[in-house]
Amino acid sequence: MSWITLLMFLTIAVFALSKALPAKGVKSITTEDLAKDLSLQVKKQYIDVRSEVEYNDRHIPQFSNIPLYLLKQRVNELDKKKPVVIICHSGMRSISAAKTLKKLGFKQIENVSSGINAWKD
Repeated sequence: MSWITLLMFLTIAVFALSKALPAKGVKSITTEDLAKDLSLQVKKQYIDVRSEVEYNDRHIPQFSNIPLYLLKQRVNELDKKKPVVIICHSGMRSISAAKTLKKLGFKQIENVSSGINAWKD
């Protein structure tokens, strides 16, 4: 393998890894942590960033649906001073949403790491 091919491979790998890792300052929580917060009625903003179709198929009642592709347009619906909990199907889109919110000035962001896929009704 030439050094150019190796360099291209490493660049792609670093880029892919950066998209999969949570943003600095974003707390990862499990579905068990989420269940505890919901049972204690902890006051947070609960956002599901899946598509409307996915949300309508199955969702956690306390979560509002703001699809990832609309997050920047609808960010004014959220309060930067209150904690935000983000969920998606498996945790990938919610990582992207968390990074977006971080860039927009949100400080208290929690990502449900395994998504609704791991949620037990």
